Amino acid sequence: MNNPDFVRQTSGTLADSTTRHPLWWQIHADLPLVAGLVALCIFGLFVLFSASDGDQSIVTRQAMIMLVGMMTMLVVGQLNVQFLRRHASSIYLAGLGMLGLVLIIGVEENGARSWIDLPGLPSFQPSEMMKFIVPLLLASYLSRRQLPPRFLQLLIAALLILVPVALVVLQNDTGTAIMVFMSGVFALLLAGIRWGIVLSGLFTLLLASPAWYFFLAQEHQKNRILTFFDPYRDPTGAGYNIIQSQIAIGSGGVHGKGYGNGAQSHLDFIPESNTDFILAVLAEELGLLGVLFLIGLYLFVLARGFFIAYIVKDMFSRLLAGSITLTFFLYVFVNMAMVSGLLPVIGLPLPLISRSGTSILTLFIGFGLLMSLQRHGRSPSS
Repeated sequence: MNNPDFVRQTSGTLADSTTRHPLWWQIHADLPLVAGLVALCIFGLFVLFSASDGDQSIVTRQAMIMLVGMMTMLVVGQLNVQFLRRHASSIYLAGLGMLGLVLIIGVEENGARSWIDLPGLPSFQPSEMMKFIVPLLLASYLSRRQLPPRFLQLLIAALLILVPVALVVLQNDTGTAIMVFMSGVFALLLAGIRWGIVLSGLFTLLLASPAWYFFLAQEHQKNRILTFFDPYRDPTGAGYNIIQSQIAIGSGGVHGKGYGNGAQSHLDFIPESNTDFILAVLAEELGLLGVLFLIGLYLFVLARGFFIAYIVKDMFSRLLAGSITLTFFLYVFVNMAMVSGLLPVIGLPLPLISRSGTSILTLFIGFGLLMSLQRHGRSPSS
């Protein structure tokens, strides 16, 4: 039993069996990405507690949703995303079916009929998942064809994007419709679409915008656009939110008024202070330094997402990883620009900071897809 050859052969056999058959409890997780998300969640709960006037039930519910989202992310991260690639069409059709179901039995909340509330189940918003289903389908479709995409391929891709967008618009949820549309556009841009086509599309949208405004836009959508150009045209109505938000941001200065000491938020001058306009609470209480700290956390997560998109080896993985990361960036940018008055108010929460439900879970699913792409689509040279 002390024969050196026997010991050497036995140890080699054990090592090989361990390599070929990893233990079931070995979980793949991108530690930098997880660390960045945990830091965002902790900071988000910290801000939410003040924005909710110390309502522990709201913070506890948010923490539970984040915990479920983290667990879901880890589960999705273990899946082979190539399985999703093979079934992308079926997943897309199922998503369209859910959007159609919303139009039939959907529940209205905050002016948008985009929620399904079934007995015994928590309410959820199917349109949120389309932000990742659409780029999943487009990444699967485009990666099997010659790139950059040709005109016919662009037409097919445009149709695949516009069908779910139209269903979300019918739910009166403009913000989510824009996010679904842009998630598909990001996949096309990453596929190498020519800049001439991009500029032509932007020019066409610019020309069509007056027709949309006068013939298709609803009255509240028109008010949002007019308020964006002049909030003081209706300072106690449509322009009230953005005016109070700008006052809160400006009064915070560099260092802020102190945690829990924001007058605009705690005296209820800012509507939706713990959802869409929570950034104004943060800026008033923690000032510019607090906002820069939050931006730093976002940039860390974004940098990790772009790094994963860079190291994966196949075109499908790159298109999907890049689209997920850019969609997360757009979420952050649109909310911050909306609260500060640089964009019209379209009702998008600040990711992982605002009080939310389905939005948080879908974001974690997206990050789980990133981790799966990192595991199953890495380049050997990396």
